Amino acid sequence: MLEARDLNCSRGNQTLFTGLNCTAAGGEILHVQGPNGCGKTTLLRILCGITLADSGQVLWHGEDIRLNRTEFHSNLAYVGHSHGIKLELSPRENLQTWMDLSGRNDPADLLRTLERIGLSGVENLTCNNLSAGQRRRVALGRLYLTRASVWILDEPLSAIDRSGIAEFESLLSRHADNGGITILTGHETLSVDTRTVTRFVLPA
Repeated sequence: MLEARDLNCSRGNQTLFTGLNCTAAGGEILHVQGPNGCGKTTLLRILCGITLADSGQVLWHGEDIRLNRTEFHSNLAYVGHSHGIKLELSPRENLQTWMDLSGRNDPADLLRTLERIGLSGVENLTCNNLSAGQRRRVALGRLYLTRASVWILDEPLSAIDRSGIAEFESLLSRHADNGGITILTGHETLSVDTRTVTRFVLPA
């Protein structure tokens, strides 16, 4: 379980949220929603341990993530607003580099992933020649290759077309079925089994 307990956060003179509590258990998708500027991205960054809250705790299996950062991050896959890809590399090279950093070497899995994310045929083009949607698909392709149990995704469906959304929703379902946790932002309504999705709305 990943838990936020009594989080307080401000940005400059603006209070984003106070006394915020939320939990996400294995097999659950926590869909964080709210108007622009309410602190959705900040909340995700706090849950990842990238940004510190003014006060409060983020707990992983009941332990503050600051006390066991290495173990938590080994179980975490984060995709932020930025794609986190190298534009001078191709989709194949970006995903291969990510696999190498993860200590994996599975060429067949890499090819399957490129097909699933709809990049077969352009897998060897440099990413600076791809559309915004195709670049986003490269970023999301890492989720097919990770063993992380916690996925934290900031507006993952931005610039993704309808076919890509359908494939992503299937991916979320499989992750939930395997006991994984997903926390994501976005204004879209997810077509995923509603028993696995919890809607969490931040106030304006």
